[in-house]
Amino acid sequence: MDIIISNIGDQPIYDQIYTQIRNQILAGRLKEGDMLPSIRGLAKDLRISVITTKRAYEELEREGFIYTVTGKGSYVAQKNTELIREANLKQIEAHMRKIWELADGCRLDQEELIEMLLLIREERKEGI
Repeated sequence: MDIIISNIGDQPIYDQIYTQIRNQILAGRLKEGDMLPSIRGLAKDLRISVITTKRAYEELEREGFIYTVTGKGSYVAQKNTELIREANLKQIEAHMRKIWELADGCRLDQEELIEMLLLIREERKEGI
């Protein structure tokens, strides 16, 4: 499992860990039942606080991406298709907000954005 921590930017370290593990689960790189590194082990590897790693794991467990067996470790939970759909919708919404910010800066209106989206869709269909 690869996790890269960046000190540049505003994203807290626990959130970077949470996001990267969640994305690896959603992408299928981490599969149901896969064991995650121990909280202490990951903290040592990343040279960060155990508390930071614990917070990321707690968030992942609260969101249903992992489960913990006391004394044994943390594992990737069974995929819940509705959970995956909701996570993807959140990402789409975040990207769309960024698109609107960029569009405002370029003075693009709604119709132009929709046209761009439809063109991209056609390119994907054609394999471009």
